[in-house]
Amino acid sequence: MVHPRIQDITSRIIARSEPARSAYLARIAAAKSEKPQRRALGCANQAHGFAACAPGDKAVLRTGDGASLGIVTAYNDMLSAHQPYEHFPDIIRAAARAAGGVAMVAGGVPAMCDGITQGEAGMELSLFSRDVIALSTAVALSHKTFDAAVFLGICDKIVPGLVIGALSFGHLPAVFIPAGPMTSGLPNDEKSRIRQLYAEGKVSREELLDAEAKSYHGPGTCTFYGTANTNQMMMEIMGLHLPGAAFINPNTPLRDALTTAATQRAMAITAAGNDYTPIGLILDERAFVNGIVGLHATGGSTNHTLHLVAMAAAAGITLTWDDFSDLAEVTPLLTRIYPNGSADVNHFHAAGGTGFVIRELLSAGLLHEDVRTVAGGGLGAYAAEPKLVEGQVAWFPAPEASGNASVLRGIADPFQPTGGLRVLDGALGRAVIKTSAVKPERHIIEAPAKIFHSQEEVQAAFKAGELNQDTVVVVRFQGPKANGMPELHKLMPPLGVLQDKGYRVALVTDGRLSGASGKVPAAIHVTPEAADGGAIGKLRDGDMIRVDGTNGHLTILVAPDVWAARTLATADLSANHYGTGRDLFAAFRHAVSTADTGASIFTKGLA
Repeated sequence: MVHPRIQDITSRIIARSEPARSAYLARIAAAKSEKPQRRALGCANQAHGFAACAPGDKAVLRTGDGASLGIVTAYNDMLSAHQPYEHFPDIIRAAARAAGGVAMVAGGVPAMCDGITQGEAGMELSLFSRDVIALSTAVALSHKTFDAAVFLGICDKIVPGLVIGALSFGHLPAVFIPAGPMTSGLPNDEKSRIRQLYAEGKVSREELLDAEAKSYHGPGTCTFYGTANTNQMMMEIMGLHLPGAAFINPNTPLRDALTTAATQRAMAITAAGNDYTPIGLILDERAFVNGIVGLHATGGSTNHTLHLVAMAAAAGITLTWDDFSDLAEVTPLLTRIYPNGSADVNHFHAAGGTGFVIRELLSAGLLHEDVRTVAGGGLGAYAAEPKLVEGQVAWFPAPEASGNASVLRGIADPFQPTGGLRVLDGALGRAVIKTSAVKPERHIIEAPAKIFHSQEEVQAAFKAGELNQDTVVVVRFQGPKANGMPELHKLMPPLGVLQDKGYRVALVTDGRLSGASGKVPAAIHVTPEAADGGAIGKLRDGDMIRVDGTNGHLTILVAPDVWAARTLATADLSANHYGTGRDLFAAFRHAVSTADTGASIFTKGLA
């Protein structure tokens, strides 16, 4: 039975979304075809579609009834997470042929690395790349010749963008195929320690680069629990992966076998068969609630307070930050994965992984079991782990007990009773804070503000010793309208140094931190943003600010008459609008919605 609070929140999402969701479902029902999609095309259109195919594939596409499977890939060989995808199309093509159909690469989507662009101008394209990926996915599928699609993507903006694009073709079955995390390298807490020492000038750049290279050392996703790995958990708990697929390392027999199995399922769930399972029906209100519960239970990335809202809107579903906050109140934290602990995702997987988490949450009624999934049946099938048996994938029940209680715990003994994500309200508007990695005594910080308009200004002030005090560092004009809402990871080492010196420190920003949100309390995604007339633009150096992650408040301790008389600060953002491709995104900055409605060009005006 579903927990009453989970059901109440789900019911209000259903009621709120009904007009848009009903219209969406009507559209995908009208687009369904029980005959191969290509049959609706003219002869010249079809001939263009199979002109370059091998003779056997051409015969299937010309006269046969076999399904045509589109592959949308984010492959590139610079990104460690996406490099393994190079050979996936060959595996998928072979599996599709064995199932009597054909698979073709329908198109590619861009895949940028936030780890490479951190602190650089390219980071200002990062969030917008999600919407570019959605558009690119739509272009890839626009030929209307495919009966289903598989999606090869793993990292931060790539998976949300692929989901948004796939939902625009919601009548098609869609299976997401992960590539897995790299094997464990230098422990994440050691990497963090060396970064902090470098910020203090105690180790050299060469020593820092050596530590980073030992952390990020091979094919696969980075092993910390940031947005990329949160994506993979989420695709599993929302039913778009095969069970247990998320965290199998690349270039292993089990990884390849899961890719074959995923292709077989995509071919089996088209409208031509008896198990039609389109993505538009899988991703309903219950699936999104399951995704948010999974986010909280695993201490996942705050980026998903943006992405899930935008993804849901693509399916005609309206999520709000209140939904996130209320679900966090009833969801216990079951994992400790860096930055919420010292373990990495390989340790988490070895301890029981997503199958264990799903079983525990289902046992407490915190997930909807009666959902559609690409595997068939309900979510109970995902309380499992895959293994190779005579070269084939077989699923076995998830372990009954955690293999490492310092990394993963059951519902009876959580790390904390709530998910550790709060929505903050106050005179500045709304913000999000992730407290799961913050010590309880730092959940409430009250200190004078220091105002900055870039993270470079913060770093300069830190090096000059100007931040050696209790302080709330405010970094504004970092929202989506201002400069694309970059992640501000380079703030974490200096702020961590200040905190370790004993100062009471917090961050307030209309920018992002994502999966790197760590031990320093940070009120992020402040909306309205400074560039949109938000009250954060009224702050001045010395204003007392209270960041209250316990009770959900962001308070300005300034006399009401003084605050009312304040004018909004301005900033010259021209340098952020040119170079590194930023001039091409002027239309995005103009059209983008607010953070609480997904920070997307597709959701402006969403209530």
